[in-house]
Amino acid sequence: MDIRIRQDAVVRSLRRNGTTTIEDLARDVGASRRTVLRDIAALRDQGLVIHSEPGRGGGLSLDPQSVQATARLSVPEVFALLISVASMRAAGNLPFSGLADSGLAKIEKALPPDKVRDLRRFLDCLWVGPLAPQVDISDRGDMDPALLPAFEPAFLDRRQLRFRYRDAKGNATERQVEPQAMLILPPLWYLVAWDPSRKDFRHFRMDRISAPECLEGTSFNRRHVPFADGVRPIRYA
Repeated sequence: MDIRIRQDAVVRSLRRNGTTTIEDLARDVGASRRTVLRDIAALRDQGLVIHSEPGRGGGLSLDPQSVQATARLSVPEVFALLISVASMRAAGNLPFSGLADSGLAKIEKALPPDKVRDLRRFLDCLWVGPLAPQVDISDRGDMDPALLPAFEPAFLDRRQLRFRYRDAKGNATERQVEPQAMLILPPLWYLVAWDPSRKDFRHFRMDRISAPECLEGTSFNRRHVPFADGVRPIRYA
């Protein structure tokens, strides 16, 4: 498990369980006792106050008022928040939108300048529009959690993406494409890419993509994507 994901799991376990032991915490996050002890030390260095009570009946507990001294959100994590808000707004289902935008602005301010630049470049690839009423969404499934992390180098470094794709008839193929845009047509999400083998643009439903892999040593140029009427770029101040 990735160190950061595991440490986030440690914090969630501490918040959820109140007082717990190292052994229970290790079992909860699927790591060794030694690894959890290292994670506890690292989390304390980041500003979290984690108390330890020795002896029988003691254990670890997280101060409920404790927060990390520095934000550790990655560009894909912030981007995921932004596109989730954008998707809800496009669907006309975003109560408290002013508070959501204010919260996202604060998160963005916590990012270092180079991450902000990456975030803005990511957002330049995001488009949103209405879904045609005749589109069948009865087979909509979950998206592969590996998709967004693979998108980061694919879009920012312009690397080709390889993945397995299942079409509407259930036929499976392996595709290697040049990612050009992400399109949200609530409730469906699409990867818009140039397919070199077909010499044309293709729209891939993200819930039909699996095993995405960003290919090292590949490159491509950005292309102008001809979107349908009603599709617009996402713009954040």
